[in-house]
Amino acid sequence: MFAAERRQLILEMVRANGAVSLRELARVVQTSEVTVRRDVRALEAEGLLDRRHGGAVLPGGFTRESGFPQKSHLATAEKTAIADLAANFVEEGEAIVVGAGTTTQELARRLARVPGLTVVTNSLLVAQALAHANRVEVVMTGGTLRGSNYALVGSGAEQSLQGLRVSRAFLSGSGLTAERGLSTSNMLSASVDRALVQAAAEVVVLADHTKLGTDTMFQTVPTDVITRLVTDEPPGHDDRAQTELQALADQGVQIAVAGASGNPGGDEVPARRARSVPGPRRAAPAGLRSTVLGEPVPGAERGRVADLRRR
Repeated sequence: MFAAERRQLILEMVRANGAVSLRELARVVQTSEVTVRRDVRALEAEGLLDRRHGGAVLPGGFTRESGFPQKSHLATAEKTAIADLAANFVEEGEAIVVGAGTTTQELARRLARVPGLTVVTNSLLVAQALAHANRVEVVMTGGTLRGSNYALVGSGAEQSLQGLRVSRAFLSGSGLTAERGLSTSNMLSASVDRALVQAAAEVVVLADHTKLGTDTMFQTVPTDVITRLVTDEPPGHDDRAQTELQALADQGVQIAVAGASGNPGGDEVPARRARSVPGPRRAAPAGLRSTVLGEPVPGAERGRVADLRRR
């Protein structure tokens, strides 16, 4: 494939999806990431797209939201690895909330095996993934269906969450920065995500490396409210993503990095100056009881974590 044809295909993919990783672009155009990176630089020089943390986005700084069909084919291996690791932070008998998104949908598929679990969600995809799990209770919010991501939004969804108290919220989004935290491109989705956060004692963000450093219009979770980030390991050349991870760790966010093989273990990014990664700042007080289950929220978390050597 000639360079002109390659670059046209890259441009069409970015226009269709809003944001695409270099890894995915290389796979589609059947060339190396080095070549794709060179093509992206050329297109950026023409003002046709912007480079962003191991990928390319539409020009203008704030990416638009992609629809579900496009999102479901982006960073699929990374989302699988993240979901495998995140599932280790869910205890038997817990009550949790799970927001909308393709990564949280992957998580839900793994939660079907956790006995005694109650999942509150505004996502039809999450509910569908758990529909046949006979040991998991699914509680749907009210609201208006937003077809682009199969989520319930609006005042009905927010009101149904009032008075709810659960141990953890698992959320995804369109972008994550140390400066603003988690953000999304849609105002209605952002409002419901904020209501989900208010219901939880801890907040766990699921975001693959292509979202690191991406800032979108509506903030959903400020950095100081995020307890843990579960992500995948950025490519070795992606220095900006590594810098963003370190900045998040320096602000007290616990960062669990899924192994490249997608195994349930992971690495944890240490904060600078050799201080240990702090514990959850929104930890549930002793004896906290979920209004959904009426059972004490467990304090221990599973999952293997180890120090990640800084590059």
